[in-house]
Amino acid sequence: MEMNAQATLFELRDALRRFAAERDWDKYHSPKNLASALIVEAAELLERFQWLTEDESGSLPPAELAKVREEMADVLIYLVRLADRLGVDLLEAAREKMAKNTLKYPAGKARGNSRKYTEL
Repeated sequence: MEMNAQATLFELRDALRRFAAERDWDKYHSPKNLASALIVEAAELLERFQWLTEDESGSLPPAELAKVREEMADVLIYLVRLADRLGVDLLEAAREKMAKNTLKYPAGKARGNSRKYTEL
């Protein structure tokens, strides 16, 4: 499964490269601009949940879920494009971060609470 996820992420990266190249957008896709666009899209994702209760946020009607799905895709697209421009392997970075989080948040201490690791 990991290899399929890696291959799929590479396919997405390559498709995004082609998409940008066909439109001559590489000149606009600086890391700063892509990071800014990523934050804007993340804010648009958050906006879909802004006034919902916890329960409502977990059971979105199909039409709203479709909108959330599109915003999630936008976030992923900009993140993959940013990683490509900076030469970051996202899956490797995520694995490394999870290893760090495992040390910072040992299950025995972190289970059942939301405190930051410095407060465990």
